[in-house]
Amino acid sequence: MRVTAILLAAGQGTRMKSDLPKVLHPIAGKPMIWHALNAIAQSTTEKPIVVVGHGAQEVTKYLGDSAQTVLQEPQLGTGHAVMQAESVLKDRTDLVVVCYSDMPLLRGETLQNLVETQKKNRGPISMLTVHAEDPRGFGRIIRKRDGTVEAIVEEYVATPDQLLVRELNVGGYCFDANWLWDALHRIPKNPKKGEYYLTDTVELASKDDLPVQATVMDDIEETIGINTRVHLAEVEAAMRRRINETHMLNGVTMIDPASTYVEIGVSIGRDTVLMPNTYIHGKTEIGEGNVVGPNTIIRDTRIGNHCKVLASVTEGATLEDHVDIGPFARLRKGAYLGNHVHMGNFGEVKDSHLADGVKMGHFSYIGNAQIGANTNIGAGTITCNYDGEKKHNTEIGEDVFIGSDTMLVAPLKIGSGARTGAGAIVTKNVAEDMLVVGMPARAIKKLERKVKGK
Repeated sequence: MRVTAILLAAGQGTRMKSDLPKVLHPIAGKPMIWHALNAIAQSTTEKPIVVVGHGAQEVTKYLGDSAQTVLQEPQLGTGHAVMQAESVLKDRTDLVVVCYSDMPLLRGETLQNLVETQKKNRGPISMLTVHAEDPRGFGRIIRKRDGTVEAIVEEYVATPDQLLVRELNVGGYCFDANWLWDALHRIPKNPKKGEYYLTDTVELASKDDLPVQATVMDDIEETIGINTRVHLAEVEAAMRRRINETHMLNGVTMIDPASTYVEIGVSIGRDTVLMPNTYIHGKTEIGEGNVVGPNTIIRDTRIGNHCKVLASVTEGATLEDHVDIGPFARLRKGAYLGNHVHMGNFGEVKDSHLADGVKMGHFSYIGNAQIGANTNIGAGTITCNYDGEKKHNTEIGEDVFIGSDTMLVAPLKIGSGARTGAGAIVTKNVAEDMLVVGMPARAIKKLERKVKGK
């Protein structure tokens, strides 16, 4: 059976007070429409249709090939919005799922249950409802004696008795496609607002003596729609709780989940501990047995196993196993730290490869460099990689000792086993096993290298 979703995303969202289209505001690192698309993908078989209006160009650009868009112009209500998809979907699908793009907490399993309900329904509509003490302005569900839905009564026209009803319309529907297209043309124009409401299809089905079924949701948080920045924050908090609970159930420890921010799509291995005020963003993969935080920001970074990242910032970096950095370390794009690398406080690495066992002292900057295994970078070392026009590389061999406050003026090569004296300014290549000192540095003697393990 062919099942297609129509996502309604044409609203202007004036209460957001934003130049950005409402459905592109992020929740846990992804635009809210991404969450809606992710949910419907679990219950549909065809490419979704997104009805756009306000900010249509921006929304369409974001969607790319993930959905087909149809324009609603002018915007004359939800029934009119769905009608815009008729020319695209008529005779091309069996069931139509309709929901809103500003409900990012709606789960795919919930929509799947809705579709299964409609597959068993001899009538043309199944819908989502919820029981809640706070109606939040939602329409009330009026049922017949046999338990099917008779009508959806909007709050502003409801009678006092109807306002007491606590079963509410969520705004998720599954329609028999053939019935839907005809019904849309029979929806009367609302006399007060001059719009056509999708909810009126329920009354049309009832008048045709066709049953409308309702699937009652258990989790009221799923029903939260976003109309203001207050709602945005409410949904963000709920999504963060959901994400954190999933990671904790999979073996991740969070000392204080309320102060731990993990975006959607982040991978974290078991027995990793996230300390308070840790923020993990983007395409980040974290292995097992790590300790991250407190006060740490991780973005687009791969961290291996058994690492410690204390009060630091990493972006576009790679840490292999048993790496420890911080506090107040910064790894910028292209930083690669091999196994057992140590990086002290207030250090910075960019576009550089630190091989296994490198020890990097505090207050150092390493940029555009390749550093060999077991090399020691003394405190205050700086690779002077930029000459005002171009970036230049620094190559340092294995088992090198760079003295504190050394300036390495690139382009530069330092051979394995070499040493620099404290405060040296190195402007020329240094041969293997050579000691250089001074400003500018000069060679003073050949060293006898001590090989570890011998």
